[in-house]
Amino acid sequence: MNEVKVASLGLDKASNTPVVILQEMDGERVLPIWIGPGEASAIAMELAGMKFSRPLTHDLFTTLMQGLGSELQRVLITKVVDNTYHAELILRRDGEMVSIDARPSDSIAIALRAKAPIFAHDDLLEEASIEIQSADMEAGDIFEGADAEEPAGMDAEQLKEYLKKMNPEDFGRFNP
Repeated sequence: MNEVKVASLGLDKASNTPVVILQEMDGERVLPIWIGPGEASAIAMELAGMKFSRPLTHDLFTTLMQGLGSELQRVLITKVVDNTYHAELILRRDGEMVSIDARPSDSIAIALRAKAPIFAHDDLLEEASIEIQSADMEAGDIFEGADAEEPAGMDAEQLKEYLKKMNPEDFGRFNP
């Protein structure tokens, strides 16, 4: 397992589907994961530091987890089966470790809120790296969108304002 970070969030140009790009902390390999608009919105809002007066689903899950005495230790992106990625939330409760099957998109949104590290299986990073190299293009050539550090064409404040005006179902039209 290799620790990864959210390098960017954008739209697949071909399908207009949100994609989160995970990058190795100590390397160049990336792992693109196609996700739903709601989860993309949840990730984007957390990256932009947006807070709401009432908890959204991933905020609620994080609060519930903490209220029950659990702490998210890490998220593991473990495998892909039939073009579907799988992940696990690794929780610690009363000194015991518990693994919960989850979608990577939800897991990433929760990990960002809980400030927990995210890890991807080496095989997934290797396969994604080969796919990108074999297509003779870089991730930036395939995806357009917001960089986690500084969104393309928008600073953090502009992104916050843009997201405030959107409904979650509108996220598929996100195009900074």
